[in-house]
Amino acid sequence: MNTLTTELREATAESATVTKDTLKIDLADGRTIEAPLAWYPRLLHATPKERSRWRLIGRGEGIHWPDLDEDISVENVLLGHPSGESQRSFKKWLAGRPKGAKR
Repeated sequence: MNTLTTELREATAESATVTKDTLKIDLADGRTIEAPLAWYPRLLHATPKERSRWRLIGRGEGIHWPDLDEDISVENVLLGHPSGESQRSFKKWLAGRPKGAKR
């Protein structure tokens, strides 16, 4: 097993913060990682309240936003992978949003 694989498996989140343009994840080992919110369209189009409602999943291997039906893995953020959601799926989700759900 190489070092990168070991590091990815051991990287777990302790908390998450979403600003108007950044996803910030504090890791259990003391590091902080950030990614542009443009990588995660559901978070980008969410209200501040929706962005603030998250929970850790998989013992910190990922983060789930229940109001947005969004899951993001720590590993993918570390590797620089944006959301893999298709445009078709995202557009369907966006069209189903309540009218008052503006950010």
